Amino acid sequence: MPSTVIGEVTEVQNRQIGELFQEMPLTKRHWKSGFAIFFSFVIESWEMMIITLISGMIGSDLKLSSAQVGSLMGSIYLGMIPGCLIWGKLTDKIGRKKTMMWSTGLYGILSLISAFSPNYDMLWWMRFAAGLGLGGLMVASFPYFEELLPVKSRGRATVYLASGWPIGYLIAIGLTYVMGPLGWHWILGVSSLAGLWAFVIKAFVPESPYWAAGNGQQQTAKDAISYLANGQVSIDLKNTHLMVDAVQQGSFLEIFKSKLSRATWLQLLINFCFSWGYWALTTWMPELLAKKGLSTPAGLGFMALSALFMFPGYIVSSWLTGRYGRKKIMIIFVALAAIAGFGFAQSSNMTEMYIWDFALSFFSLGAWGVWDTWVGELYPTEVRGVGYSVGATAQRVANSIAPMVIGAMLAGNSSFAGTVSFITAFLVVTVIMTFFLKETEGKILH
Repeated sequence: MPSTVIGEVTEVQNRQIGELFQEMPLTKRHWKSGFAIFFSFVIESWEMMIITLISGMIGSDLKLSSAQVGSLMGSIYLGMIPGCLIWGKLTDKIGRKKTMMWSTGLYGILSLISAFSPNYDMLWWMRFAAGLGLGGLMVASFPYFEELLPVKSRGRATVYLASGWPIGYLIAIGLTYVMGPLGWHWILGVSSLAGLWAFVIKAFVPESPYWAAGNGQQQTAKDAISYLANGQVSIDLKNTHLMVDAVQQGSFLEIFKSKLSRATWLQLLINFCFSWGYWALTTWMPELLAKKGLSTPAGLGFMALSALFMFPGYIVSSWLTGRYGRKKIMIIFVALAAIAGFGFAQSSNMTEMYIWDFALSFFSLGAWGVWDTWVGELYPTEVRGVGYSVGATAQRVANSIAPMVIGAMLAGNSSFAGTVSFITAFLVVTVIMTFFLKETEGKILH
């Protein structure tokens, strides 16, 4: 909608910022910014997995019980519970970019300090503190990325962002394998250097134009749009006033009001159950594989191959969600992941274990890509950060409790089949809850 001139007066047009992204092409600058955020998600995965992979070394070195090891694995997630809520508020108040930068840098510092821990107590609390820092990366990555993308590309591209998870997973496995002889202190120390990525975010990613427009920073919003569109803007930005939906910014109460409450309660349940169904299995996979007779190197190899099967899951779900929408693909993929989980539980030999676990990796991670995309789209810009953060908090609650519960089950000599079946039941609940959420594919962000 062009501006009009009446005599000497130029009429400024109000435009929903999402409408501009409906018209915007996907440019090389989207890819450059996208890669910086993509690798941030790689770091998140890497750092969340590293303590799980080296927990055996730490347990042996510090002479810990299974319950203490489970608690240590959950410490970073306990830290992320308040971390997600704090950073969720901040990402709506100070911006997506600052949240990503400060969170990444703070995590790196705290994680590096944890590498020098001489005992269990200090290590537990430093991993807890590192979780506080990492919470910002968790809550900002996906909403930030979505707010930089054209509407037509948003679903498929954001699912690809989720494919950073197996890359981080593989980096953590590789680092553990290569540096294992040096001990867990060195592994944690080198892993902490990922905090330097904050400087890459500062250099290559513009502030979210949605956030800038909602905070009265019109020029910042327009500069970001011009940069991302690479000169291919179809309207006169100079005489356009950019808008987002008017709601109380950064308010946790806002997302529980009538208009948004249904989506909020549903996504909380889905986040908790889906995270439990995935993370409870992942954290104790080395121990569960040991119950099947696999050595530590064989177990790491099994997990690495499983991670490789995540990539085609992301690719397929990315293509399908752009064609058929979020809801259908999420339901189908989680349902098939549940079937694979029960199959894995009943595996009677290694061949069956590989087949079912690879199917589980393919479908569950493909579904995670769709889900991480979908959550941020349920909320308007001014509360997208807090909306995403409460969902991330529900995930972290599940991540914190699950290792301890499964550790207690294993300590009580729970069978492989019984333990895995219990975990997989949470995926069934996830499928049921997903039926009640609204579709967002092809809709502009508000």
